[in-house]
Amino acid sequence: MVKAREDDGRAASCVTAQLRPAERGFPCARPLTPVTRVGTLAVHAEDSRPGGEVLPGDSPEVAARCAAVFAQLMSELATITVAPPLPNPRWARWDLTDTGVWPAIPFPDRWDQRAVPAHITDTAGRARSRLLAAGRPCVLGHADFEAQNLRWHDGEMWAVHDWDSLAWQPEAALTGAASGAFASISPPTLAPVESSAAFLETYQELRGRRFSAEEREIAWAASLWPAVHNARWEALHGDPPVACEAVPAQAAERLRRANA
Repeated sequence: MVKAREDDGRAASCVTAQLRPAERGFPCARPLTPVTRVGTLAVHAEDSRPGGEVLPGDSPEVAARCAAVFAQLMSELATITVAPPLPNPRWARWDLTDTGVWPAIPFPDRWDQRAVPAHITDTAGRARSRLLAAGRPCVLGHADFEAQNLRWHDGEMWAVHDWDSLAWQPEAALTGAASGAFASISPPTLAPVESSAAFLETYQELRGRRFSAEEREIAWAASLWPAVHNARWEALHGDPPVACEAVPAQAAERLRRANA
């Protein structure tokens, strides 16, 4: 398979980080070439890894199964040193200190922002403020850990896709974002609170390290960020209000757990 995408400076680090786990047997495609710039595109070749099925559902049991894969993936990435793949993907880019609630991203910024419900913007602002106040060290992690990027076969993980979505954020934040997004297929949504809690608990158990009280708050704040990003996207584009309905239904409890 040959992949070509706009070169934003992230691809080389992402492909390098993808190669090491693949060589050690982690279920993902193995890059066959380094990244080459072709005009404005970043291009590389990798093994094709078709097949497998999407695991449906957002129950605590499904959350625990996905968290086990995420824990293994984060353990693999913890052994790798690459240049941070910055800027972070737009749905995990709460870290930029832009003016206003939303980090500056040209594509959605050109639309009429009055379409975004005030409660979505308020939730985003509170979650982002909590994340920015944390000051925790950053690590390498997968920032688009959704059901649509995972494939299973006979109950086992067959492939983790979308390595272009690696990010450089605190471990608790990456885990929290995954705990809210793991069940998303299309359109993306927000997992139930109890399932996010099961995801976070399983992750800590398998990684053999309990999050501190502050890290738990960071995780819950980050669990909202992909959802508010998606809700904003829905509102700006007039898409069906999936995240726009899930966020207000859960925001109060998630913000309470985030101390935000």
